[in-house]
Amino acid sequence: MPNDASQSRVPVEERLFSLVLALLATENGLTKTEILSTVQGYRQSFDHTGDNANLERKFERDKDDIRELGVPLETVQAPGDPGNNQNLRYRIPRGAYELPAEISFSAEETTLLNLAAMVWREGSLSAESRRALIKLRSLGVSADEPVIGYAPRLRVRDAAFEPLNAALGRNALVRFAYLKPGEAEARVREVAPLALVQHQGRWHLWAEEPGNPVRKTFLLRRIVSRVETTGKLFEAPEGDLSAVALRDLEDVWNRNTAVVEVEAGSDAATRLHKRRGTVETAPGTLALHYADANILADELAGFGPEVLVVSPSTLRDAVRTRLERTVADHG
Repeated sequence: MPNDASQSRVPVEERLFSLVLALLATENGLTKTEILSTVQGYRQSFDHTGDNANLERKFERDKDDIRELGVPLETVQAPGDPGNNQNLRYRIPRGAYELPAEISFSAEETTLLNLAAMVWREGSLSAESRRALIKLRSLGVSADEPVIGYAPRLRVRDAAFEPLNAALGRNALVRFAYLKPGEAEARVREVAPLALVQHQGRWHLWAEEPGNPVRKTFLLRRIVSRVETTGKLFEAPEGDLSAVALRDLEDVWNRNTAVVEVEAGSDAATRLHKRRGTVETAPGTLALHYADANILADELAGFGPEVLVVSPSTLRDAVRTRLERTVADHG
């Protein structure tokens, strides 16, 4: 039987992506047994000696899903054994999956695509997914290296991202020091990581503390120590937790509004006008949404005298404090 400790929660999206990646990686295709025993999202539940009927049904549903997404999944009959479904091989022909040669992009479009791709990197694949590719090779399945070009590439500057992502996949409790704005010393937090999400260009951890049902959001850049696992596991709630975390952040963003006055024709006027959700309520007066007052205060203080915060007063005071500190630091 599969080891219970190895059956970490694998999101549906990662399972489908791992399946596509594995089928692209081999020219001759994979049998159902090879897929179920090696691909991330199936192998955790695969029983080498028992009944895998439920797993096979999951695979059948996944085949339909990726075909609906436009992925050209093919089945290949085994030579000399036609009609034997157990020996059918599944593959995704590279030529049918790639963009047609007649499609090209302008310089501007290429730049936008490159910017979109900046949030992806091979490292975003879990360690389990990378081990699955290695295992396929150990079975004698030839895997093309260029297929890694299809792997998601996450450029993450926050050192906490990878250990948190690994702990998230194992449902492992973690411990780290977190420095909140305005506090002189960091506090050690022990949490159950539920989701890692990017909102407004910054990575956030959505988590809950043991014994506290209130879920909290931690900005990764405020984690000031190594992320360590405690050796304890937790039972993760069902559902798309990333979607819930993003919805919570978006609710906070929508609720919080700042009113600022900007100097006409200034850099602040140009940039803040282009901020998502900005509304010009009067000439030179803007209403801005925000999720974190301290992050917005950092941004507004960077514009110096080009911006005057009208409300809320807490944000105005935060910007003033930053400007006074800058003056003190530079004499």
